[in-house]
Amino acid sequence: MSERSSKARKLKPASPPSIDGPLPSSAATFIVPHMARKYSFFKKTLVALLFLFALYALLSNFLSTVNISSFSSSGDSNLVFVSRESSSALYAALPASTSPVRIYMYDLPRKFTYGVVEHHYRAREATVPPSDAELKYPGHQHMAEWYLFWDLNRPDVDRVGSSVVRVSDPDEADLFYVPFFSSLSLIVNQGRPPSTALSYVDEEVQEELVAWLEDQQYWRRNGGRDHVIIAQDPNALYRVVDKFRNAVLLVSDFGRLRPEQASLVKDIILPYSHRISTYNGDVGVQNRKTLLFFMGNRFRKEGGKIRDFLFQILENEQDVIMKHGAQSRESRRAASQGMHTSKFCINPAGDTPSACRLFDAIVSLCVPVIVSDNIELPFEDLIDYRKIAVFVDTTNALKPGFLISLLRATSEERLLEYQKELKKVKRYFEYGESNGTVNEIWRQVSQKLPLIKLMINRDKRIVKRDLNGPDCTCLCTNKTGVITTL
Repeated sequence: MSERSSKARKLKPASPPSIDGPLPSSAATFIVPHMARKYSFFKKTLVALLFLFALYALLSNFLSTVNISSFSSSGDSNLVFVSRESSSALYAALPASTSPVRIYMYDLPRKFTYGVVEHHYRAREATVPPSDAELKYPGHQHMAEWYLFWDLNRPDVDRVGSSVVRVSDPDEADLFYVPFFSSLSLIVNQGRPPSTALSYVDEEVQEELVAWLEDQQYWRRNGGRDHVIIAQDPNALYRVVDKFRNAVLLVSDFGRLRPEQASLVKDIILPYSHRISTYNGDVGVQNRKTLLFFMGNRFRKEGGKIRDFLFQILENEQDVIMKHGAQSRESRRAASQGMHTSKFCINPAGDTPSACRLFDAIVSLCVPVIVSDNIELPFEDLIDYRKIAVFVDTTNALKPGFLISLLRATSEERLLEYQKELKKVKRYFEYGESNGTVNEIWRQVSQKLPLIKLMINRDKRIVKRDLNGPDCTCLCTNKTGVITTL
């Protein structure tokens, strides 16, 4: 027998080893190479997995770097970096949907801002303070121009939640704000004592503003389309408003504007600044004994003629108060008391479809009864006014007994629902609140930016042509008079 055969036979165990006993040397010789092969396979698998993980991490990092650099190098508008001399805050790169719109406020000559306030002082023979910081903007129902001007002059850290950020470099701006006090300019000479000389002419100041703007390269660049101009009083800028027809107009209504000058698509409806005190109590009808309340000028022009007819129909009704009164401190106190203790407050049209009284009623939790067929309302993308107000068309409102029967049939539960909804939306009509009217106006302005860019780019390529009539290729004002009741 050969030596190889002898060794081979020795490797075969005579019988299976006991599970409890020690392994024979021959078994150990068999298992060690087997375990080595398993360990080697495990090691190779682990190395492969680690390699794949490292490759995935490398590719992910590479792709994200390419994505960011491609945006940065292309100057894409979705990445916005804003700088401002008065603030060290740096706005991070955010998607356009969440980034604030960059707005440049013109540093107008003083005669268009604080100069208007000074002339208002002088027209009333009041002492003019020595510095602009001490000048107080006079209170009136079209104060939005002051609140927007004041807001943009605040530090960025105080403007939390705003949809726009002020920039100091016009080349960085998406939009341009023109802070002319147009509504105050209109009333500078109202109530002027006969003894004082007429030293301020609103129409002349309007013309001077047009001349100044037309001399600005940023106005000329896009024909004013990316400019925002406030004309809250329906008669503000009446002499020159056609010059501003391309700009975003901030107005109370479209009563004095032609369809080619203003529209819901291009412009923004503002709430009046309410003139009575806000009701801070809770909802309820126990302390509201009056069914319907009105206090204001009975005789108005144009659409406001309906007021006199409503007086004739309603003034002798039980639980109804209809008072004729002009604006004064005493009348505002009486109006506050009346609205705070009434269930409904009627809001007929004035000389134009809108009136301050509507917003007085809202902050009083007095359910508005709107009798104004052509009215436009602020912030309707957020507010369903049928939840907070009763709409009655003019024809039905002038039927004797119709309006009163409608209101008397309203249940207490329904009244409470109206009041609860009024309380929810009240902040949108408070100019003095940190997250109130001003922030909402800027949100509305920021939403116009895509359309403005569209119109600017469209203007660059369309063929210019003469039109026989107005070019009204957009949704314009409400001339349909939608009839809505309870």
